[in-house]
Amino acid sequence: MRIFSTIILALTIGFASFAQDDAKAKDIVTKLTKKTKAYSSIYVEFTAKIKNSSINETSKGKGWLKGDKYKAEFGEYRVLSNNVKVWTISTSDKEVYVSSVGEDEDVINPKELLTQWETGFKYKYVKEETINGAKHHVINLYPKDAKKAKYHTVTLYVNSVKNQIYKVVLKSNDGTTSTYTITSFKSNETYSDSMFVFDKRKYPDYEVIY
Repeated sequence: MRIFSTIILALTIGFASFAQDDAKAKDIVTKLTKKTKAYSSIYVEFTAKIKNSSINETSKGKGWLKGDKYKAEFGEYRVLSNNVKVWTISTSDKEVYVSSVGEDEDVINPKELLTQWETGFKYKYVKEETINGAKHHVINLYPKDAKKAKYHTVTLYVNSVKNQIYKVVLKSNDGTTSTYTITSFKSNETYSDSMFVFDKRKYPDYEVIY
């Protein structure tokens, strides 16, 4: 079960034309990554559109980040992590799945939505596009290691004034396109460490599964 994407991807296109990074694109991504990593905390709200030959769904989600700790709400799921344990809560099944960080590959840290472009990709500047009156850089990312890649193409829409992600489009080899549009972004707010730890008292009727 993937919380922020359900994509299993393999690269099938060549990258001979991208032997070197696009200098303009790389500069934008480097500055974006540096700014994002400097925040003490991040809160985002977003819409997610998952589309392929059999699925066409739109959902809304929220994510709170504090260092490597996170909390996420997406559809019927809630995910908490204190960077040691991960608690995946299904509100429909009234079940809580407990795993160690890195143990469950299907659980996606929402931080990846903002920083997954940091390493392992080559960059190509596509164009500047005006969206809702604001100018955005459109940048394509292609994985350097085709066989190990999660995505064959990632497209970033970066607000050119705020130097902030507006939209991320993930494309998979199976034809799935996942589009995440950030509708609210707040940084450097204060969050208690307790909000990233599962509290059984808040879910008295839930079964806890290890």
